Amino acid sequence: MHRCGVDPGAIDAVFLTHFHGDHTLGLPPFVLYRVFVDQRPLTLVGPEGIEERMEALFEVSWGPDWKLVMRPRFNVTYQTAQPAGSAAGYMYQSIKLDHGTSGSNGYRIKIDGRIIAYSGDTEPTSPLDELVDGADIAIVEATGPGDVFSHMSWEAASELRQRHPKTRFLFNHLYAGTVDGAVTDLQVVEV
Repeated sequence: MHRCGVDPGAIDAVFLTHFHGDHTLGLPPFVLYRVFVDQRPLTLVGPEGIEERMEALFEVSWGPDWKLVMRPRFNVTYQTAQPAGSAAGYMYQSIKLDHGTSGSNGYRIKIDGRIIAYSGDTEPTSPLDELVDGADIAIVEATGPGDVFSHMSWEAASELRQRHPKTRFLFNHLYAGTVDGAVTDLQVVEV
């Protein structure tokens, strides 16, 4: 984060779409920073079970030191996502998206008068259109070409962008190759 000019201590809310490893296993280094360097308050918003799942991840990451030394220093509030709510002063809506058997939460977050829609992993079904409809910016996955199980293909991502021409799309979660609008690793995008 520092290499990109992002202060990890200035982040006051993290919205988790689901608990798959490729969406949660990057959290321990961030939490380490928030435990030992910058203990400003942090809110983690996510699906039902967020506190239990995150605490288990952190305990696996650091063993007994998590509860004995680190957890008391971690200034966190866990919040189960609601259909509409507020986290760390940000108004949001959550929309249940289709992804595998457990689904995923998409979020519409209001920041500085703009709506940012974030899908995480999802299939290209009608709830995704509901999520991005009228958003200023949409951060949406585009996993790969062709039929991609439980994810959105490049082709479906392109069709989604065509259905919502006033929304600026940033595509992520690409396994290989690229698609127009893809965000590169370690890229900071001005929104």
